[in-house]
Amino acid sequence: MNRRKFFQQAGAAGLGAAASVALAAPAIAQENPKLNWRLTSSFPKSLDIIFGAATDIAQSVSEATDGNFTITPFAAGEIVPPLQAADAVAAGTVEMAHTCCYYYIGKDPAFALGTAIPFGLNARMTNAWFTAGGGNELLNEFLAGHKLYALPAGNTGAQMGGWYRKEIRTIDDLKGLKMRIAGLAGEVMSKVGVTPQQIAGSDVYAALEKGTIDATEFVGPYDDLKLGFHKVARYYYYPAWWEGGPAVHAFFNSDKFNELPANYKRILTDACAAANARMLARYDASNAAALRQLVAQGTELRAFGSDILDVCHKAALETYADLSAKNENFKKLYDSQQAFKKDAYLWAQVAEYGFDTYMMIQQRQGTL
Repeated sequence: MNRRKFFQQAGAAGLGAAASVALAAPAIAQENPKLNWRLTSSFPKSLDIIFGAATDIAQSVSEATDGNFTITPFAAGEIVPPLQAADAVAAGTVEMAHTCCYYYIGKDPAFALGTAIPFGLNARMTNAWFTAGGGNELLNEFLAGHKLYALPAGNTGAQMGGWYRKEIRTIDDLKGLKMRIAGLAGEVMSKVGVTPQQIAGSDVYAALEKGTIDATEFVGPYDDLKLGFHKVARYYYYPAWWEGGPAVHAFFNSDKFNELPANYKRILTDACAAANARMLARYDASNAAALRQLVAQGTELRAFGSDILDVCHKAALETYADLSAKNENFKKLYDSQQAFKKDAYLWAQVAEYGFDTYMMIQQRQGTL
């Protein structure tokens, strides 16, 4: 073999390989661009579980992209007021937000179905509807008209029914109350005589302390203990029939999300799913100890009577019928959720309810 010719051919092949590597590099760089996004939350940092979901998402995305895609979370009020987070995303002021859909029912009542409606789904059903029941596709079909795209990124589980300065023995005890309550629950409450107030979490304690409101609901024992509501209201009611399993969402500017490479979209989706599961687990792990602490400090734990629930349930169904008759966006989401709920509760009462009921009896008997 001619050695000179061999090395010339080898050198040419090497140059070709180097060229192919050089050509490939820009394509890889385009798939993993350097991005720096801002996230505005509707929650203060002091509520570490719910705000923590935003930091979880940011950390997961950064680690999965070797730091190429960074998201900086900002607490409520640091960029925009907490109840304007979605507006900031739609306007392009920030790329994403961590917030609740039902804060924006003033734009369209259909937003409520993205979080929770009175006598709606519990937490497991909410996640199932969004993930496997077509719920998130329907929600994003609706949100597209608002320049938003959303992914579930948290759930608190069934919430508490709130803090009251006086006992609520009958439906008449609700009449005339000024209550901080969000979403369609406020509209339902107004039907039974309550004057609903929508106030950001960071402002609720001051309003309750000053008497601007007579009652408030927020999340549950862990957060409520941190916010100190037990210091200014004695009676703590359950359950929040208006929030059986409320979802918190990551909102994205739809143009910004659509511009992402496919791998970044998947990383974001997986990061939100992980944060969603982690938030519910953290609340489940933290609420019992917090409730014990609240009761030890003088909180009076009370259950809403079935007569109160029945009146409110009827008011809720009337509200949904009215909205469905005049709002196609609401009707489409509501009908899907209702159909899913009927089957979900049919199944839940068979195995889940049977098992949980027996185990709760054992807990009360001290044989758990």
